Amino acid sequence: MKPTENVVEQFTFQAAAYANAQPIKNEAIVGRILLAAAPNANDEVLDVASGPGILTCALASKAKHATGIDLTPAMLGQARKLQGELHLVNLTWIEGDVTRLPFADESFTLVTCRYAFHHFLEPLAVLSEMKRVCRKGGRILVVDTAPAREKAEAFNRMEKLRDNSHVRALPVEEMLTLFSQAGLKDPQVETLRMAGDLDRLLARSYCQPGDEARCRRLYEDSLVEDRIDMQPRRNGHNIAYAFPVAIVIAQNP
Repeated sequence: MKPTENVVEQFTFQAAAYANAQPIKNEAIVGRILLAAAPNANDEVLDVASGPGILTCALASKAKHATGIDLTPAMLGQARKLQGELHLVNLTWIEGDVTRLPFADESFTLVTCRYAFHHFLEPLAVLSEMKRVCRKGGRILVVDTAPAREKAEAFNRMEKLRDNSHVRALPVEEMLTLFSQAGLKDPQVETLRMAGDLDRLLARSYCQPGDEARCRRLYEDSLVEDRIDMQPRRNGHNIAYAFPVAIVIAQNP
């Protein structure tokens, strides 16, 4: 199965559950992303790998227009549903491959991507495309899971068990290198934690046979030393976690 087919299969399965998951909808985190992105009434926004449209709609509420592009039709269905609930009209949804964005150079003033870079085989290619379609002086923002460098291998092993469309989450140091390679200088970084509980996380995931038990075991084994950088702790019969997340933003020179 091709990597893109893995992504479509995974997120078709979990589209509704993902769209309604409290960690994904977390208003405080969305608010922090909006503060970093600083959308204004003149912005033409592109949200890359827009998923259920949570960030896209939040940006549209502040901007002139927002476009969301995603590979998975089921996710775009959730995005259109949210748009209707919020009564937003300044939105366009496109089904497409984010490694070859179907837009002219310098089409947008703000280009964003949330919780998707860990699915990309070639994250530099995606970031370079984001830069290409962003106007000079515009902003490029990436939000993604960002494990500590010394725990990244264990973190990625755990996430691959939970979601076989996962490729690799980048530590902050590697994300900054990626921005530099794309020609984006002096990015600003903010880190935070996205909390949730393991039972709900696994319930909306699409584990392969046997992988859910292996994933649970990694959480259990990390309760003392936190080898997976998820700050796991007992919460009754469940395990609470806190994903490490980085917000990285730079101006397009």
